[in-house]
Amino acid sequence: MLATVTNTILVVEDDADTRLGLRVLLKAHYYEPVFAANAADALTLAIEHDPDLILLDLGLPGIDGFQLLEHFGHGYVSMVPVIVISGRERRKNKDRALHAGAVNYLQKPWNDDELLELIDRHSARPSAA
Repeated sequence: MLATVTNTILVVEDDADTRLGLRVLLKAHYYEPVFAANAADALTLAIEHDPDLILLDLGLPGIDGFQLLEHFGHGYVSMVPVIVISGRERRKNKDRALHAGAVNYLQKPWNDDELLELIDRHSARPSAA
C-alpha cells in the first residue's frame, strides 16, 4: 500500500450545510479539512494548523472575506494559497479577490471536480489521490 500525503485545508465558511458538504467531499479525497465559521477563528486556526491551502467564503459575519484575505496576506500565512469560493456576483468580486491575493475564484454553487482540480493545482503539497 502506498503512503499517502494528507493536505490540511482551512475552510472558512459560515454556512453549516456548506461546511458539511465540503467536509464529506474533502475527506473522501484524502484531505484533512479544518473549519472556521468566522474571521477570528480562521486566523487562530491558520496559525495552529499550518494549512496547505485555504478555501475562503467572502460573506462572513463581522470581518468579511476581503478583509480576512488582507490579514492572510501578512506574515507566514501569506505563503498559503487562498481560493475564494463565493456566491457574490462574480464579475464584481473575482478581480478584487485576485488583486487582494487569492490564487483563484470559484463561484457558488461549484462543480466538485472543478474545485478538486483547483485544490490539486494550488496545494502547497502534492495530493494523495
